[in-house]
Amino acid sequence: ASPSFRVNGEKIEMLFAMKDFVRETILGADVKNYRRIFDITDKMFGTPSLKAAVQYAVLDALSEEIGLPVYKFFGGAKDSIETDRTVSIDTLENRINDAKKIFEEGFKVIKVKVGENLKEDIEAMKKIYEVTRGAKYIVDANMGYTPREAVEFANQIYREGIDISVFEQPVAAHDISGLKFVRFNTPFPVAADESARSKYDVMRLIREEAVDYVNIKLMKSGISDALAIVEMAKSANLCLMIGCMAESSAGINQSVQFALGTGAFTFHDLDSHLMLKEEVFRGKFKQDGPKMFIEE
Repeated sequence: ASPSFRVNGEKIEMLFAMKDFVRETILGADVKNYRRIFDITDKMFGTPSLKAAVQYAVLDALSEEIGLPVYKFFGGAKDSIETDRTVSIDTLENRINDAKKIFEEGFKVIKVKVGENLKEDIEAMKKIYEVTRGAKYIVDANMGYTPREAVEFANQIYREGIDISVFEQPVAAHDISGLKFVRFNTPFPVAADESARSKYDVMRLIREEAVDYVNIKLMKSGISDALAIVEMAKSANLCLMIGCMAESSAGINQSVQFALGTGAFTFHDLDSHLMLKEEVFRGKFKQDGPKMFIEE
């Protein structure tokens, strides 16, 4: 589990407080009846990252029992996926150098964080484009702009001849009308991240026609809600990307298995483990540059 107070309102103490409930839920349960366990853990509204961890642990136990990789349970749709890598907000020089290094390492999709200073963000995007021509860009404002600032950013970038594949969460999570305003006043596809924590949030986004993409994060929704969102998106012709919190290889493993199994995602933002110095790699996947796959 990777709790986020900023996104989910979770604190690590809340997860530990659920220890007895989780033990009672799992102890003695037959993992082959995993949907029954999912129905119980769906009641963990306040701790979605713990819900995700428990649900995945059940599937992982079933995987070990029957000798089938978890991604096969989800459908086995793909043999491999490619992740992006992230350029964080920093000095202009560091942002340029980070982007260039990522591009030279073979990553074809670069995620650029913005949202703190409109003028500096525009300048950084222009300079990043100059050293990474041919890359695709996901620009993530992390709720940092007002709707009008987001429109100004996108339109200035467009006038510079730079294409953005996804403009992610440009405005505050609660501002659904703001998301819709940005969507209909800019040339780039708009994605909801913090605005799409559960299947109920996604239902509202679809009803309001507020976004082009939804960013699924298992730590926001759990596996059961994520599966529901995938089916809702298909019905609504909504595009999907999959992202992560500050997760280790053990956490990223869940999303890799989910993405490979469902094959539902246009973009994969699964790079948080690459920012850590883990003593032991705990994922059940292999990685070669941006490529992520299961070796059976």
